Amino acid sequence: MPMEKTFNAAEAEARISKTWLDAKAFKAGANAKPGRPAFSVMIPPPNVTGSLHMGHAFNNTLQDILTRWHRMQGDDTLWQPGTDHAGIATQMVTEREMALHQEPDRRTMGREAFLARVWQQKQKSRGNIRGQLERLGASCDWDREAFTMSGAPGAPAGEDGNFHDAVIKVFVDLYHKGLIYRGKRLVNWDPHFETAISDLEVENTEVPGHMWHFKYPLAGGETYEYVEKDAEGRVTLREVRDYIAIATTRPETMLGDGAVAVHPSDERYAPIIGKLCEIPVGPAEHRRLIPIITDEYPDPTFGSGAVKITGAHDFNDHAVARRGDIPCYRLLDTRARMRADGMPYAEAAEIAGRLSRAWLTARGYATPGIAEQPFSLSEAEIDALNLVPDDLRGLDRYEARKRVVEAITAEGLAVMVAATPSRPRPGLDPGPLPATGATADDEVPGQARDGAEMIPFVESKPIMQPFGDRSKVVIEPMLTDQWFVDTARIVEPALEAVRTGRTKIIPPSGEKTYYHWLENIEPWCISRQLWWGHQIPVWYGPCPKGAMRNSLGPDGKPTGGKWGDFSVHWDGGNLVAFCAPTFEEAAEQARWYYAERFGIDQDADIVFDLTEASEPPVSATHWSRISLWRDPDVLDTWFSSGLWPIGTLGWPEPTPELARYFPTSVLVTGQDILFFWVARMMMMQLAVVGDVPFRTVYLHGLVRDAKGKKMSKSLGNVIDPLEIIDEYGADALRFANAAMASLGGVLKLDTQRIAGYRNFGTKLWNACRFAEMNGVWEGHATGPAPTPKATANKWIIGETAKTLAEVNQALEDYRFDQAADALYKFVWGRVCDWYVEFAKPLFDGPDAAETRATMAWVLDQSMILLHPFMPFITEELWGTTGKREKLLVHTDWPVLPASLIDAGAEAEMSFVTTLIDDIRSARAQVHVPVGLKADLVATSLTDAARQAFARNETLIKRLARIDQVSEGPAPKGSIAVAAEGAAYAIPLQGLIDIAEEKARLQKALEKLGKEIGGLKGRLDNPNFVKSAPEDVVIEATSNLEAREDEAAKIRTALARLADLG
Repeated sequence: MPMEKTFNAAEAEARISKTWLDAKAFKAGANAKPGRPAFSVMIPPPNVTGSLHMGHAFNNTLQDILTRWHRMQGDDTLWQPGTDHAGIATQMVTEREMALHQEPDRRTMGREAFLARVWQQKQKSRGNIRGQLERLGASCDWDREAFTMSGAPGAPAGEDGNFHDAVIKVFVDLYHKGLIYRGKRLVNWDPHFETAISDLEVENTEVPGHMWHFKYPLAGGETYEYVEKDAEGRVTLREVRDYIAIATTRPETMLGDGAVAVHPSDERYAPIIGKLCEIPVGPAEHRRLIPIITDEYPDPTFGSGAVKITGAHDFNDHAVARRGDIPCYRLLDTRARMRADGMPYAEAAEIAGRLSRAWLTARGYATPGIAEQPFSLSEAEIDALNLVPDDLRGLDRYEARKRVVEAITAEGLAVMVAATPSRPRPGLDPGPLPATGATADDEVPGQARDGAEMIPFVESKPIMQPFGDRSKVVIEPMLTDQWFVDTARIVEPALEAVRTGRTKIIPPSGEKTYYHWLENIEPWCISRQLWWGHQIPVWYGPCPKGAMRNSLGPDGKPTGGKWGDFSVHWDGGNLVAFCAPTFEEAAEQARWYYAERFGIDQDADIVFDLTEASEPPVSATHWSRISLWRDPDVLDTWFSSGLWPIGTLGWPEPTPELARYFPTSVLVTGQDILFFWVARMMMMQLAVVGDVPFRTVYLHGLVRDAKGKKMSKSLGNVIDPLEIIDEYGADALRFANAAMASLGGVLKLDTQRIAGYRNFGTKLWNACRFAEMNGVWEGHATGPAPTPKATANKWIIGETAKTLAEVNQALEDYRFDQAADALYKFVWGRVCDWYVEFAKPLFDGPDAAETRATMAWVLDQSMILLHPFMPFITEELWGTTGKREKLLVHTDWPVLPASLIDAGAEAEMSFVTTLIDDIRSARAQVHVPVGLKADLVATSLTDAARQAFARNETLIKRLARIDQVSEGPAPKGSIAVAAEGAAYAIPLQGLIDIAEEKARLQKALEKLGKEIGGLKGRLDNPNFVKSAPEDVVIEATSNLEAREDEAAKIRTALARLADLG
């Protein structure tokens, strides 16, 4: 059957994909040859409810190129696919679907029923991402598709596996080694999902904001002399104050202040260091007093130089509080509303006041009174204190902010400034600073000072606001109980593995980021307050009090029996933790624990009735009826995906796959998650199995648009890979991805380039149709390289061997762009352009048979070498152009010796192609019309050049549009063209107006010069490079490079015309 005129990607890709899948072409070990090494790569698992975006398409293209290349070489190859359960994302998608269908919310539904609903959503979504990857041509072993929640409790049929078991085992093992612990930490809290989230999941956005300035009165009406000086030390302001001024963008958090901090060098506040000041909000009779402390954090030159320290709700403040042992008081609940739990405000405030006084005493700032004793609370006891006044409890945080501002202002404790007549929003926007010499007594709301009305000092200014990347709500820094991995104790092997080369990071610049993060690593927060995920395998039991006593008879003598004089109490700060894979194992631990605490002989017939509670009991219970309550949190997705390499291979079972494919060969991933995922996988695998997870890490950047801008829906420049595949075919997208994959470079995706690579595929298709029309495929079968006599045939075989060597080396070095470039130049330039033209006259001569055999072999090699990059069109061509023993996906990668390169043929054909190219270029530069033929004068020739020209004269004249050829001096008005061993001249008389062409080129060059000057001026300006958005700088750099290249070409053309008159 003759070939179709064109390759119909829309029809062929689905059909070819099915052929591969039906043949199990991607199965682990397919096409493996004895003695060849294993090659394995783990797909970075996409979210199970996600869809293919351009980053996925790019990343998976590179993985597939490597996988197909190794499989064709006969390596024992595995590309392990799978998806991540993606806690927040999947829970969000499920709840959105539930709301859309008016289902009960998850709290109404309950945890067990909700999890069943999530599994339903997972199974519904699972096929989406897989189907999209199949459309891209991803040659994963789909029969081994893994899932990070496989085998979890409640998993429906078909979701079996042991990944859950592996995750739980690692947690339990690390817990009992002391590498996992529970503690309080300030986290990014998402009030919508009611969970901690990682820094990666926070988007910091600049929004309009306000900075309020308030007074914190000194305790007992104490005063001090406040003095300001200029840079030369001259006094600019001297006044008596009874307060210290602070500024805040979040007035509602003042309620949780633990101190006010100033810099140790700030002389203005030296007299009041170690004094108490009053938080100016809440019932007057219960106002809290907090200490004024010193710390390096406050900047004396910014604002008042004084900073309120709210350790439970600000990351910088938390660090100050930790250094200074300042209590951290939590104000908000999980939905970012003001807390409504705990004891009444008056009682909580009195306790917090005692802590402040105790702090001063402990540091020698105060002498304890007769009745005062040292006083301290545990972290849990401090966290239990609710310092939100009763009238603000349960309010939304922004409503509470409004009320706090109103109350402080009404009491006269806002810093006041003079209003200006033009001020459009009195009370909200700042006015000018108070006049020099003004006193605190002058600053009264509504009172005129020197004829000016005073208004609260509130600055309108942009602030950076953290938003959840999925919830889009404002993130709240909040002190919460979380689970952590003590990464400091497992980080060194991960550092050493890269330092010693056990794992290589490409490009090497990634090592700097890797080292920096790991050498400054913080404890890793691994818990999330979600329902979807691996639930923490820890059960809590109550605190035991009392003991077993001997039973006494009526005579007061022991009877030999025992009775229990104790009880168990549920105290949130003193629960007993039992960590085990299952409740039964945790219960066994509990039995031993309580038996030991109660003095029970473990061999006695005393049985504890241990049950699992759905929530913590609230009261004491009898010793024999103990409930264990499971921690409701789940593990962070990064914890389970950190075990991806071993978990997908069946660990902890000693599977054959684990033995064959671990450590894996390479991880291909984005540089933006080097420390979020790659570094954690390194630590986890080394801590768990004592080996690195991969030998090589290849890092790539973000895919941007054609101008180097980040893709964003708001900018309207998002490129959907599925739409690209629909329009241009998967092969064109894949080749574009490979072509832009430069090491460390900006990944600019241009749809024009994709269209060009579709044309590249068409070019190969047309060359194969040309071969078909000339009988090349008749009776053809895959075979070894022919041994032709014709120069052109020997040349193209040598070019094939050279290209193979280039592609092999490029892929060994992970230079996908160089491999794509070599293939493009070979297939389009040397095969489809030059060799097809060279073959045309050979088909009509004595060398026709060898030319057909050579062309068939060369096109076969072109299909094979292109297959990892463009698998669909090459598989289609392979199946329609000859008799094949097996699919192209399993065809052996060629091994071509350097002896196939014929130096003589290479030199001659290089002479021919270079001469034709240079003649074409020269004609184009001076605008010789394409349809006109020009003469060619040989001004200097070696014998070898003269012979090479003679043998190929007909071809040269036809392709270069040459009329007459002669030897002699260059005629006046000629342009020079050089070739190996030869010099030629092209007379331009009668072809172009030389003066007019010079003028045109000079004008174009002058215009480019102005544009280049402007771009250089911007890029040489350090302020522009520093302050302009990254994509603007990238675009300017790209524009400069393009204009300089164009100017260089024009200068070359002018140089050619310089001597023509």
